Amino acid sequence: MTRSCFAERLERYLPLTEREKHALESLEDHQRALPRGTTIVRENDATDEIYVVRHGWVMSYVILDDGSRQILRLHFPGDMIGMSSTAFAEATETLVTLSEAVICPFDKNALRIVFEDHPRLAALFHIVAQAERVSLTDRLASLGRTSAKARVAALLVDVLMRLRFLNKQIVDTIPFKLTQEEIGDATGLTAVHVNRMMRALSEEGLISRRDGHVHIRDEAALAQTANYVNRYAELDLRWLPKPR
Repeated sequence: MTRSCFAERLERYLPLTEREKHALESLEDHQRALPRGTTIVRENDATDEIYVVRHGWVMSYVILDDGSRQILRLHFPGDMIGMSSTAFAEATETLVTLSEAVICPFDKNALRIVFEDHPRLAALFHIVAQAERVSLTDRLASLGRTSAKARVAALLVDVLMRLRFLNKQIVDTIPFKLTQEEIGDATGLTAVHVNRMMRALSEEGLISRRDGHVHIRDEAALAQTANYVNRYAELDLRWLPKPR
């Protein structure tokens, strides 16, 4: 097993060479353990750092003009976060831990070196980034055009699919690190409305909750309620260059 959490994620798509694994391992040489609620970087802060999540959950969010918070994305082990710093000198979003977490920070210049020496990795980074962009577009459409119940269902299904992709031992039960307020900030709902929707999904037999975990009792029905499309299931890798 590789020492790189990000390499383990990429190997879900295709086998990596030893040189590619070593290049990714070099990005995770330094680890930082953080408690829940730690701000990793704030929106508009000057930064040249990118991070790999090795353990725990992290969220990215922006503060809107009225002072409310919009959670953009949840990040899990194997995710590379803070990638906007490759395009901008200032952070475009705030990153905060949702649980005890371990992250690996590295300067974006290290990513340039990986891209120069390993064009196939650069192409794979691009594909994964596009999948995440389309997934975010799906969420944007959901926030604007679907019911409150569908939004909460979509969040639950997305967490299940992404955690299962990273850990094949996950079948239908996921640890859930979000408070109802945080779910609301991710779905554009109040905490009270989130509580009603979670209760409705439970009463319909789609989910059950216990001890900080959510059990997906009817995955197909929950995905249908959410109008969910798994954007990570089948990526087109046919055009990737050969590894060096």
